[in-house]
Amino acid sequence: MPSIIDIAANLLRIREQIADSASRASRDPASVRLVAVSKTFPAEGIMEAYDCGQRDFGENRVQEFLQKLPQLHCPEAVFHLIGHLQTNKVQQAMAFDWVQTVDNQRLALRLNEAAAKVSKRVPVLIEVKLGEEETKTGASEQEAAGLASFVDSLDGLQLTGLMTIPPYALDPEGSRPYFRSLRQLRDRLREAGLQQLKELSMGMSRDFAIAIEEGATIVRIGTAIFGPRTPK
Repeated sequence: MPSIIDIAANLLRIREQIADSASRASRDPASVRLVAVSKTFPAEGIMEAYDCGQRDFGENRVQEFLQKLPQLHCPEAVFHLIGHLQTNKVQQAMAFDWVQTVDNQRLALRLNEAAAKVSKRVPVLIEVKLGEEETKTGASEQEAAGLASFVDSLDGLQLTGLMTIPPYALDPEGSRPYFRSLRQLRDRLREAGLQQLKELSMGMSRDFAIAIEEGATIVRIGTAIFGPRTPK
């Protein structure tokens, strides 16, 4: 785990890169939300980043996050679930502030029921699968419109945007067509009446600059902040 000085330097560098990318696209850097992906890193790493001014954090697994939660003392932090959510973990997922990975109606219904039990309205994103990898989660581009309309009808969920993870490419430029496709899909859905679809969660440590050029409003960055992950 990098020291607090390393994390501070990493965050500063990433924010400068975000600003540079936004400038190239004639965008306001403040329009891009940085989510620090803290999966597999201990609670201490989250606290160090929080002490450096970071406020948004992403976790992939509900159980891992719940284990860290008692050690976290960061009242202004916003926690995003960015990994696949199983329906049997939905009630536990209410510990998160945002859920970025809604990809089917059954999951949306369960989330809506769980939110009602705790009197919450949960901001959610539709995860869209734009690649052709069979095992990847996410609604297809063709399913996205119907799913977005369905989620919009649920009182316990606040539909805010779309999320994607493009297929891995050796050259980060390989992600650009997928990022552009997600933006175009978002724009079509907005034109069809879903004006609240403002967020585009796309781009990670290796390709976030390209994602910002293509319109990302949320970038999910882990290793560039916290360092390499140790395989478990």
